[in-house]
Amino acid sequence: MAETAGLPITCKAMVAFGVDDLREEEIVVAPPKAGEVRVKVICNALCHTDIYTLSGADPEGLFPSILGHEAGAIVESVGEGVTSVKPGDHIVPGYTPQCKGTDCIFCMSPKTNLCPKIRGTQGKGLMPDGTSRFTLKKDGSTIYHFMGCSTFAEYTVLAEISCALINPKADLEKACLFGCGVATGLGAVWNNTKVEAGSSVVVFGLGAVGLAVVQGAKAAGASHIVGVDTNLNKFDIAKQLGCTECINPKDSDKPIQQVLVEMSPTGFGYDYTFDCTGNTEVMRAALEAAHRGWGESCVIGVAASGKELATRPFQLITGRRWLGTAFGGWKTRDAIPMLVEKNMKGEIELDHFITHRFEGVGAQKDAIKALHGGDCLRAVVKYCPY
Repeated sequence: MAETAGLPITCKAMVAFGVDDLREEEIVVAPPKAGEVRVKVICNALCHTDIYTLSGADPEGLFPSILGHEAGAIVESVGEGVTSVKPGDHIVPGYTPQCKGTDCIFCMSPKTNLCPKIRGTQGKGLMPDGTSRFTLKKDGSTIYHFMGCSTFAEYTVLAEISCALINPKADLEKACLFGCGVATGLGAVWNNTKVEAGSSVVVFGLGAVGLAVVQGAKAAGASHIVGVDTNLNKFDIAKQLGCTECINPKDSDKPIQQVLVEMSPTGFGYDYTFDCTGNTEVMRAALEAAHRGWGESCVIGVAASGKELATRPFQLITGRRWLGTAFGGWKTRDAIPMLVEKNMKGEIELDHFITHRFEGVGAQKDAIKALHGGDCLRAVVKYCPY
């Protein structure tokens, strides 16, 4: 155990006090309670979901809170009853936990990864016992957790069932990418839709998640992969990763789904389409670009609060299927270690996703500016050496 085990730790964190109000503060991180793990966060990759919540669009968004959920960390201490990790272990936090309990019908089912064990408290910004481990040093006020992770801090506390134990030789700055976006894109292809060799695919939105979908579809043997984005700067990397062509929906007066169906190999649409934008109009276009008779459209992007989907029922009656994914269907504690090993063996390349690097917790603001700049896939902020 570290010298700090059992004691509060004072450290730096970026605290979200309200919409677009992010400030560097000193916080106090309490010791882990039973079934919990306190970790030293080494690095964090900024995800659009963090920005989505900071913008006020998240219906579950709470302030003040510590955002961040795509990270690499080292276990500092563990609470009572924790057996799966120990101090010194390297982990990637998982916002979708995996309790592995034989009484959990979700963990026992091969059909889903949505373990609900701590969902009730996680959605309220609290640890499983209904309390927070964070307080603001200057006044002792409570700070909420975020997605069960809160990695915009030098130290955080996680539920044991949210800790994916990884190879200590892995590069944490790469491994952290499997905490959300990249794993989600790959899983949408390999787990949820199970794209087959020779398939035709359309990917709407060529950010990190969309490019992971492209990469996954290429690996699955898809023969036609079309990338759709209004940012032409994304097209070169998309083609390098597997897109056979890229189109800008603004280049035509026709609805993008009509353009796509007309240019599809059969003239009836694409076998698989993926929305990686969070825009409900794009989600509709993705469904309507799916192949008549058997096309599947997967919703990956998270829509803003209050948004609803719409299409004519005839689109479904004529054989299209609409589905969604959370974390690509991966069971977190089983899958993340496996994905990390694949990266270490050269089977899943990640270098191209990291377009920006910064140092220090306060640099999260620089990462946000980079992400808004349009040429950023993932900005990784390193807090300390390891």
